[in-house]
Amino acid sequence: MATAKLPRVQDEPAFVLHRHDWSEASLILEVFSRHHGRVALVAKGVKRPSSQFRPVLLPLQPLRLGWGGDAEVRTLKSAHWQGGHVMPSGDALLAGCYLNELVLKLLARDDPHPRLFDHYAEAVAALAAPVQASEGLAAQAAVLRAFELLLLRDTGVLPDLGCDGSRLQPLEPDVAYRLTPEGGLLPAPHADSVACTGRDWLALHAALALDAPFEPLVRLARPDGGALRQQLRALLHYHSGVRVFQTRQFMVDVQGLGRAQSAAA
Repeated sequence: MATAKLPRVQDEPAFVLHRHDWSEASLILEVFSRHHGRVALVAKGVKRPSSQFRPVLLPLQPLRLGWGGDAEVRTLKSAHWQGGHVMPSGDALLAGCYLNELVLKLLARDDPHPRLFDHYAEAVAALAAPVQASEGLAAQAAVLRAFELLLLRDTGVLPDLGCDGSRLQPLEPDVAYRLTPEGGLLPAPHADSVACTGRDWLALHAALALDAPFEPLVRLARPDGGALRQQLRALLHYHSGVRVFQTRQFMVDVQGLGRAQSAAA
């Protein structure tokens, strides 16, 4: 039985997540699009110096793409830079690559998440924004925590942050809770330095319920000393099946090298 032909997509908001060689002149792109989710595209002839797509198809840049075809890998037909910000650089570039790896690992192809796409665009724009050097890493970390929460929420694997997973009762503000992949928020032992208070979890729960949650989540994540990072990372590893995110490890290694060089200077 013949299958229905997929309509050609035009002027679709999208970001390039990853690209790899397909032939001497062409690339395979993994893109995150607003209305079609994660899509694989072949960009034919894009590596030729004369290609109009060559300077456009860069990661962490807001694009408008067009494609067609019925196969799993569609064919890129058009690509335009949407404008708005320049590509992040330095540590912010590494943080953006980490966001891309999260999307690649946790989203299936052809599964639209328009709300998450908008949050991803906010996160990339925040990473590209100029910040003072003294605040750079803290600001980037807060952006990553906010997006991690939204990604886990929108993929349906974030436990209820307003409820004690062991008793199914509302959290007590002054009690410490540890976020676990299978049990949700569980009361933590007094010696648990990674747990967060019920008050902290309830604030995140309320922010996630807002129509525009990204900025409130960034503000809430700014004072975190690493406890939220460790707990969210455990969920991300559990649900992605990945022990170590490559871009995250590379980012840690680069930052460690920078600190060692500064100490030696």
